[in-house]
Amino acid sequence: MQVNVNGHHIEVTKALRDYVTSKLERLERHFDKVSNIDVILSVEKLVQKAEATVPINGNNVFAFAENPDMYAAIDALVDKLDRQIIKRKEKLTDHRTDGSHKRAQL
Repeated sequence: MQVNVNGHHIEVTKALRDYVTSKLERLERHFDKVSNIDVILSVEKLVQKAEATVPINGNNVFAFAENPDMYAAIDALVDKLDRQIIKRKEKLTDHRTDGSHKRAQL
């Protein structure tokens, strides 16, 4: 998995880059076909922002989080991405069933 970390109005240090990479490794446990992730860390006044885009099966999963602490914003971002990827994976598996989930007859 390739993680691209960019910063707007912030210098992305090695510690920040390592923290983002280690947190995003959690996504591979749920969906192993994640190849690259684009992360943008930014600062506007007193608000630290983190956003990420993950291409999955021709679609993009996007998440955005903001917090006064950059590390807390990254944690919230990873939680949001994790929920979205799990939801996307469940949709893929639900549509490929053998027909055992039929509609209830009225």
